[in-house]
Amino acid sequence: MSEQIVPDSEHRGLVARLPQLPRDLALLARFDRPIGWWLLFWPCVFGVWLAGAGAQWALLGWLLVGSIAMRGAGCVYNDIVDADLDAKVARTAARPVASGRVSKKLAWGWLVALCLVGLLVLLQLRWEAQLVALGSLALVAAYPFMKRITWWPQAWLGMVFNWGLLVGWAELRLDNWDALAAVYAGCIAWVIGYDTIYALQDREDDAMVGIRSSALAMGARVQAGIAAFYAAAVGLWALGFWLYRPDPVALLALMPVAWHLAWQVVTLDAEDPANPLDRFRSNRWAGALMAAACFVVGNAGA
Repeated sequence: MSEQIVPDSEHRGLVARLPQLPRDLALLARFDRPIGWWLLFWPCVFGVWLAGAGAQWALLGWLLVGSIAMRGAGCVYNDIVDADLDAKVARTAARPVASGRVSKKLAWGWLVALCLVGLLVLLQLRWEAQLVALGSLALVAAYPFMKRITWWPQAWLGMVFNWGLLVGWAELRLDNWDALAAVYAGCIAWVIGYDTIYALQDREDDAMVGIRSSALAMGARVQAGIAAFYAAAVGLWALGFWLYRPDPVALLALMPVAWHLAWQVVTLDAEDPANPLDRFRSNRWAGALMAAACFVVGNAGA
């Protein structure tokens, strides 16, 4: 049973106790790896809290449900498209579709079920936010193919994973798009940085089977490259905050997340198999710190 749990699962015991089919469906949607939906959910929080309408717990609850469901749907779709490639990579060969334990027909059915949950969440939003949310579908559909045509699929992932920032903002207000664009661009740079760290795990296998990634594109300068993208993220976030609220407090609010990203870079060890995954997962805390900064800037003086 344990050989059917992928190496980076965070909940081996819980998932392993499930019967075969539910276990495979949980693995297919990555329910065993909550870091993915955290990274999809935090930009939603950025948009809601930066909008300055208070905590908005009910809205965030719906967005959390949507993040879990749609991250799962995205993973299922990715595994359907990438089944042949996944079977050639050691870390992903045990995935349910790649290993043949789940048929593509069943995987498509599971994908539809998860999308129906996403639809339920979509219906809770006002029509402007609904339109913004639907605008992400083309980006999501194209993402699995990016690793075949560009060395920078992480940039495309950045556009996809941060779309919730735009949705959360559009649910509450429809102005200050210049500030939001800068924050969104910063989030893309953040994703390129942390997903490059994640891709360090697969560099050898990716090179052999022809999968492209920013980790391979950066080569021996990968640590410096990650540092540059993280610095760009903080700089763009600062620009967005300043455009939204030209106050030094807005910039000071970014200090904790900037420190955390610097810690990731300084302590990154690409040669240690466990280190990149640990640094990648720590971005759930980077997201929390950025969310706190957005709340401070959005609600200061409210």
